[in-house]
Amino acid sequence: MDNSKKRRILGIPNRYIVLACIVFGALAAYGLYYPALPHIQLPAEAYPGDPLFTLPVIGEFYWTNTLTATVLADIILIIIALVVRRAVKSGELVPKGFSGAIEAILEGVHNLTESTAGKWTKTIFPFFATITLLVLVVNWMELIPGVDSIGYIVPAEHEGYPVEEVLPGVVTVLSDRDAAKRIEAGEHLEGYVAEGDHAEGAGYGLLPYIRVASTDLNFTVALALISVVMTQVFGFRSLGLSYAVKFINVKGIISKPGFGIIDFGVGLLELISEISKILSFSFRLFGNIFAGSVLLFVIGTLVPVLAQSAFLMLEFFVGIIQAVVFGMLTMVFMSQAVAGHGDHEEEHAH
Repeated sequence: MDNSKKRRILGIPNRYIVLACIVFGALAAYGLYYPALPHIQLPAEAYPGDPLFTLPVIGEFYWTNTLTATVLADIILIIIALVVRRAVKSGELVPKGFSGAIEAILEGVHNLTESTAGKWTKTIFPFFATITLLVLVVNWMELIPGVDSIGYIVPAEHEGYPVEEVLPGVVTVLSDRDAAKRIEAGEHLEGYVAEGDHAEGAGYGLLPYIRVASTDLNFTVALALISVVMTQVFGFRSLGLSYAVKFINVKGIISKPGFGIIDFGVGLLELISEISKILSFSFRLFGNIFAGSVLLFVIGTLVPVLAQSAFLMLEFFVGIIQAVVFGMLTMVFMSQAVAGHGDHEEEHAH
């Protein structure tokens, strides 16, 4: 078949469709509408409405746009699992297409786990594969058009979403406290509208329907807690109570006072190291993906047409790297936790 016929949509060559999209985007960005200035904040934005539930000490819980992204990522993973399961049940020795690609990825992950964890592969592999695929899907949602850019238009006084950047020529709404601070600093607030004043069109912003889940610390901390807690669980399953000696070693304090105190101090450092893994896991993933989102916002605002394409490719590779790093570190830490001194001696004997 002629390749020129394959590269057509509705009989129109693809290059003309791409060119038309570029021209339309340029005309729209520079003539049809004002580009909305980005509002960047760390906490996830809650949808308007009543909270889901309220706890006595912690407070109110709202459904957020990052929680929606997490649910969508879970649904995508379930669909992928069903597609691969169907391909395997079909009787094909070597699945083709999408199923074959997923099988190749999982086979590589399994081989890597087997070479590191040994007999604990069946226990550790599901965590390695699930975390890697989940983080990969979540990170790549940043590349989907509409994520972080389509949502509610909310007034600036919307609770939990303080908007200070608005369209050109529109009055900015500030909280009275922020306004007082700026006035004390000698700043002239032209067009200031006090809280409670509802000037028409004053201070509106965009609350995205979906925001990338890995730009929310709640998501990354939750994954880090699962990784670190399950590492300790596997350590106790493998070594029993003797695993605790790794952190609290008091045996040598009496038998060999000098070195025993050193061993006890090393154990405390190991305990601090395990706790610090939660922070390193959380902020590594969060920092990289959040910085990428901010970069896309800024580039999209300064140069609305074409410029974002190069940075989207950059974020494509960053998403892969961060997913593999998170999953691989989880696998390595779990493998180290289940390996006792006897295992190392046995390996050296072989």
